[in-house]
Amino acid sequence: MKVTVLGTGLMGAGMARNLARSGFEVTAWNRTAERARPLADDGVRVAEDAADAVAGADVVLTILFDADAVTEVMTRALPAFGSDTVWIQSSTVGLDATDRLAELAARHDVGFLDAPVLGTRQPAEQGKLTVLAAGPETLRGRAEPVLDAIGARTVWVGEHPGGGHRLKLVANAWVLSITTATAQSIALADRLGLDPRAFLDVISGGPTDSAYAQLKGKNMITGEFEPAFALGGAVKDAALILEALRATDVDDRLMSAVHGLLAAAADAGHADDDMAAVIRAVT
Repeated sequence: MKVTVLGTGLMGAGMARNLARSGFEVTAWNRTAERARPLADDGVRVAEDAADAVAGADVVLTILFDADAVTEVMTRALPAFGSDTVWIQSSTVGLDATDRLAELAARHDVGFLDAPVLGTRQPAEQGKLTVLAAGPETLRGRAEPVLDAIGARTVWVGEHPGGGHRLKLVANAWVLSITTATAQSIALADRLGLDPRAFLDVISGGPTDSAYAQLKGKNMITGEFEPAFALGGAVKDAALILEALRATDVDDRLMSAVHGLLAAAADAGHADDDMAAVIRAVT
């Protein structure tokens, strides 16, 4: 089975490696070619052109930064798809853009699955992502071997593209809120003259504990911001969540504050750092 991965950033590189380890014939392409070339050491064919990358593929997986990137790349690549190629769209692009991309696929008579993922760089490298998939049941048989290779679990959210993204935005609202709330508590502990680790210790193992708070909290305390979920991506996702909140008349004040803090940290030079660097906007 031939699989092409378009986008080899923090997530895509790990996905491509896991697919190759699982026995797929994998081709990868990235807009910055240098970021894709190391994958050749893992048995991945690295293509120089997106259209060349998708030619002959059974499944094409997109994991690019945003809707504009996906649209631009796929406008060039879709004419090179085979008649039975399935497009798995895993980039987080929002609800309106998912509808537009599904329409773009339909114009080219290409099967389309909306399949964003939950997880960061480490689960992507370990094949332990959670895939939130939506699309026609007729496509699932061809897509599931690929989804099983990149994730520990696939949650099917319905037969209509957009369902996966709806659940992704709901889950990411929680993740981003946990992260910024953790930063607030750590900053407050420090300013009150406490060792911030006391906060993580006091919630550890209790009903208010969170593995994510423990992980990101330790990064905040040590100042180690090697990206697992880049702050710039968190800013983009928070903006998409705000759009969904406003479109559904859900109060957006919490996410507005979260977005503001994330954006402030990114503007201060931390966009490429892990989103734990939001602590820099709080202190």
